[in-house]
Amino acid sequence: MTPALEANADGLIGPTHSYAGLSPGNLASSLNKGEASNPRAAVLQGLDKMKTLADLGLPQYVLPPHERPDIPFLRTLGFTGSDAAVLERAWKEAPGFAAAACSASPMWAANAATVTPSADAADGRVHFTPANLHTNLHRSLEHQQTKRALDALFPDPTRFAVHDALPAVAHLADEGAANHVRLCAEHGAPGVNLLVWGREAFEPWADAFPARQTHEASQAIARRHQAGRPVFPRQSRAAIAGGTFHNDVVCVGALDTLFFHELAFEDTTGTRAAIRAAADGLFEPQFVEVSLADLPLADAISSYLFNSMLVQIPGEDRLTLICPTETRDNPRSHAVAQSLAASNGPIGAVRYVDVRQSMRNGGGPACLRLRVVLTGAEQAATNPAMRLTDALHARLSTWANRWYRESLRPADLADPQLLAESRGALDELCTILDLGTGFYPFQRG
Repeated sequence: MTPALEANADGLIGPTHSYAGLSPGNLASSLNKGEASNPRAAVLQGLDKMKTLADLGLPQYVLPPHERPDIPFLRTLGFTGSDAAVLERAWKEAPGFAAAACSASPMWAANAATVTPSADAADGRVHFTPANLHTNLHRSLEHQQTKRALDALFPDPTRFAVHDALPAVAHLADEGAANHVRLCAEHGAPGVNLLVWGREAFEPWADAFPARQTHEASQAIARRHQAGRPVFPRQSRAAIAGGTFHNDVVCVGALDTLFFHELAFEDTTGTRAAIRAAADGLFEPQFVEVSLADLPLADAISSYLFNSMLVQIPGEDRLTLICPTETRDNPRSHAVAQSLAASNGPIGAVRYVDVRQSMRNGGGPACLRLRVVLTGAEQAATNPAMRLTDALHARLSTWANRWYRESLRPADLADPQLLAESRGALDELCTILDLGTGFYPFQRG
């Protein structure tokens, strides 16, 4: 076994962070639709959360925001003229498409890709498949730029394989790592990959909220990544109906421990058995299940207890759960969290981080990060300019304070000055993160 650590690559929240309510099934997104957001506070909260992880000794990387508004997308719809004219006309004639083109949703890097570490891949490389995010228009615009970001962070093809997204069709709808959990004895040892799905490709679906991941998409990624020991649990239909649009709203895992809500899986007994069978000879899984009686689904969703980060801090024997402050503020979820820390189980501590701006759009600490298990040699092969240090944190904080607005309402997304501000911010960011020339479409003329 080659020693490895679990790194986090967080999405840097973009200048157009707003509450436009674009995501059906995401209750927080719908609840806060139309309210004023604070992009500056949002990006600084995200940066501070990254620094918390880096200060704990975990490798932490930064993924850049996408170009928003997405003028090239609007041009494919027939809008012409200057970029400002395209934006103005799109908001007048096709406001739904204009809103999608302005979304800062790439901040939620848990949806950026599915990752298979080298210990699980037959060719010994780390594999990435950007999610096509086919279910929602605003998110379906992301995967090509996500691939460019992953190529920039993981540039060595002898160690990393960054694939294209799966075909963008409903039958292969893929939501990335938000529906993926890896269990193992040690990060550098072979593990078991849970690839959770909500519906079959050809299954009729008439429920109010969409099932965003298909079984066939999960299977295709496992084949593409040559991933050993995959398990394919079905997401609970009751959980989807209740507003758990991704499995990471009701489930998180790390090392040999799976922490989940009673309603996480359609067949909990079968899921446990399948994990045990896949882990046979590698490790003995530990299951920490929270009952519906202890935490009603509505409280699980509003508190985002399970959308916390379950991490192994170097030098500590037990896992740490890094929760949003909303978990602490909800009496039921707080009681569950405190009972975990007081127990003799695998989760020994709970910490809280403030990501309220993201939470108001339905994204907790786990939504903001893509987990990537890396050996020392693989860490050395990443782009060093994208790894968070104290100096980079300070530089990005200064950058954000210079470029980001304090307040933004959805109507402000039509402001051509915001387009200019966003592009100015991204231009400077390319220098800070050593992304090269032409990283964004607007830089290519």
